[in-house]
Amino acid sequence: MQETGNPASNAPLPTLPAIFANWFAARGWTPRPHQLQLVEKARSGRSALLIAPTGAGKTLAGFLPSLIDLAPRRANAPSALHTLYISPLKALAVDVARNLERPAGEMGLPIRIETRTGDTPQAKRQRQKRDPPDILLTTPEQLALLLASREAADLFGSLKRVVLDELHSIVTSKRGDLLALGLARLRHFVPDLEVVGLSATVRDPDELRRWIVPQHPGRPDMADLVVAEGGAAPVLDILETAERLPWAGHTARHAMAELYALIKAHKTTLVFVNTRMQAEFVFQELWRVNEESLAIALHHGSLEVGQRRKVEEAMAAGRLKAVVCTSTLDLGIDWGDVDLVINVGAPKGASRLLQRIGRANHRLDEPSQAILVPTNRFEVLECKAAVDAAKAGEQDTPIARTGALDVLAQHVLGVACGSPFDADALFQEIASAEAYAGLDRATFDDVLAFVATGGYALKTYDRFAKIRQGKDGLWRVANPMVAQAYRLNVGTIVEEALLKVRLSNRGPREPTRMAADRPTPYLPWFMDPKASGPPKRKPGETTARRGFGRVLGEVEEYFAEGLSVGDTFLFAGEILRFEGIQEEDVLVTRAPPGRDPKIPSFAGGKFPLSTHLASRVRSILADPDSWGGLPDQVADWLRLQRDISRMPPAGDLLVETFPRGNRHYLVCYPFEGRLAHQTLGMLLTRRLERAKLKPMGFVANDYALAVWGVSDMHRAAMDQLFDQDMLGDDLEEWLAESALMKRMFRTCAIISGLIERRAPGKEKTGRQISVSTDLVYDVLRQHEPHHILMRAAWEDARTGLLDLQRLSTMLSRIRGRIIHKKLDRISPLAVPIMLEIGREPVYGEATDSVLAEAADDLIAEAMVGRQDRADDRESA
Repeated sequence: MQETGNPASNAPLPTLPAIFANWFAARGWTPRPHQLQLVEKARSGRSALLIAPTGAGKTLAGFLPSLIDLAPRRANAPSALHTLYISPLKALAVDVARNLERPAGEMGLPIRIETRTGDTPQAKRQRQKRDPPDILLTTPEQLALLLASREAADLFGSLKRVVLDELHSIVTSKRGDLLALGLARLRHFVPDLEVVGLSATVRDPDELRRWIVPQHPGRPDMADLVVAEGGAAPVLDILETAERLPWAGHTARHAMAELYALIKAHKTTLVFVNTRMQAEFVFQELWRVNEESLAIALHHGSLEVGQRRKVEEAMAAGRLKAVVCTSTLDLGIDWGDVDLVINVGAPKGASRLLQRIGRANHRLDEPSQAILVPTNRFEVLECKAAVDAAKAGEQDTPIARTGALDVLAQHVLGVACGSPFDADALFQEIASAEAYAGLDRATFDDVLAFVATGGYALKTYDRFAKIRQGKDGLWRVANPMVAQAYRLNVGTIVEEALLKVRLSNRGPREPTRMAADRPTPYLPWFMDPKASGPPKRKPGETTARRGFGRVLGEVEEYFAEGLSVGDTFLFAGEILRFEGIQEEDVLVTRAPPGRDPKIPSFAGGKFPLSTHLASRVRSILADPDSWGGLPDQVADWLRLQRDISRMPPAGDLLVETFPRGNRHYLVCYPFEGRLAHQTLGMLLTRRLERAKLKPMGFVANDYALAVWGVSDMHRAAMDQLFDQDMLGDDLEEWLAESALMKRMFRTCAIISGLIERRAPGKEKTGRQISVSTDLVYDVLRQHEPHHILMRAAWEDARTGLLDLQRLSTMLSRIRGRIIHKKLDRISPLAVPIMLEIGREPVYGEATDSVLAEAADDLIAEAMVGRQDRADDRESA
């Protein structure tokens, strides 16, 4: 359908209808060339990928053809779905709808624009299927639900265009697989469907161009490409703190006063962090130093939806001074008054940094300003690598993926829930999606058999039979209960079991002492549109805040079960006292300040170091001439390492062995990211056991790996220890013995529909799901090891938690290039990873002091005998 070239890219740009031209002129704007190019693509019936920097008006460009199409319709004409907008984030869909309604309203266009997300009331969602808007803004999961409804053919029969926003962030996950299958299904209803992809950061445009359009055997079709002109270069800086820079940890407590000063000096600031745990901590710390009652809010995915919407509305209205946020606000939120982005911690990738930088200004001709705040010394190196890569315009977004089989199983069931299907036709439809273009018929038939029976080993159990084939040869859903269960469990995001955090009237109601003229962080004044400023309170005034059963958000079940009555923890920007668990609720009351609260940890949201940044970090370490651009604390640390041990060339691997106490240590520095290092550590300990070196354990972070044991590990043959053959039998044996595969299988079983998290009126606990999936895993491992879900679990482990491709590349690179330094004591470079060993969770202000004292002791050990070695070198 689409050619591989970019025809008409040099053709004259079209003119806009008068109403649109006048609207642009009234604002002193001129339509940008890429906006007009997308109008021309739409008039030619062509799909396209638009690559445009933040602030270039790419969202308006994506919708402009649809607005032009819909402008002539009569005001009272019945609406039909014309354009479907797919967003990776609920907040983004809501924000885009708000921004789209403005030009539509100002031009008087008779257009209905609505959102549909998991937060949309059920009654409204049902009405949207009967009476759809002209433009619907939604998410991949909601599209899957709509396609699984009996009304799908009527609903989508009028569809003309699909707009995919922030496409690069979708295609690299299972959500992208689900969306790719959804697009293929939409083309079943609308063969000539136009698709527009929008993205600001793209590593390989051709990957996305293929993803947008249907694929055919032997003919890799691509959408047209439109590239906008670049804007002003961003202003990037790394905070060089005047305080002592920590050796390890991720709190950034040392820099809070400096962060607060930056927030005060700017109009509006977004403070990005990498995890929800960091978000809660940083927000609380900023309130601790917030003596001027600045309007600082908190936003992350575990907060109650009403709380998130209040923050978004207050931000859009200009009532906030700063927002501490996670990746929930990474993408596309159009807040033009943001004049500073702060990234606490290393961004873990150049593309992610550029994405976050783009949240400042949203104006193409004005530079965005961003400041990176390293939380430890290694992160200084990573921040430097990220800034250099961003300034060079380099991208390191992951490559597009091969479609997952568990997602395919979910989709097959969803199709059956909507209407009966023919297997041959469905296979051709699925294979037209780029993510599944390499799918062979035998694998498809295995997936079909799994959905129909559960597979060979499970087909005797009726509960695994989801679909059946009729006498007409068509496949149908087995019964209405299956369809109901599908709608309750659709999606690919499998988090740990969650419990709601609910304020309780039970337990002590402890008064909270408020500082003078200081608002409470919970539902503060700046989220009230009628408030003119912070409330005035007398110094020392005590205010009792009673709970009213309000849900504050969700925490993971395993965290809540580790609490005892009376424990306190940070959540939703408050210190809460744990009162107990009742059914699916964590009951809490508000606690007074002054305690050392815990911080909920969440399994998701941790970013591994990107391959591209890892390479840059190794290059920085290998080049002493570049150390002059680093903070003095870091440069001195690296020079000390060079004097005491060694700095390896960029392509080599440094391995250090040394004794400490009654243990022996092996520390290496691959700089390949936490996931690859964890896998390497597991495999190394197996090899050391076989070598009779008695390893006791290991610890890994993004930069290094440390193994410890009771025998001197310098005796190990390093070339053999790090040989690439460890990814063969060693890996297979370890996986067979580990709980990792069961964990991967559990996720695949949930996504595929084999195990249902939710049933009408109830939801399974995490323990119930684990018991169910572990039993099935054991059966399949013994009787059907090549079951479709076993294959899916292995692929997830290989590309996800194991990061095998990256580890394999690293082992190949260092072959014959391992530098082994036998030391008599710890090296300076080893100090951060050594601080991770045996580290117990320490909360409150004690954390940094404990780490600092431990680091001082370790550095003192490393320095012992330094002068003697210097004298030896001088004599030589």
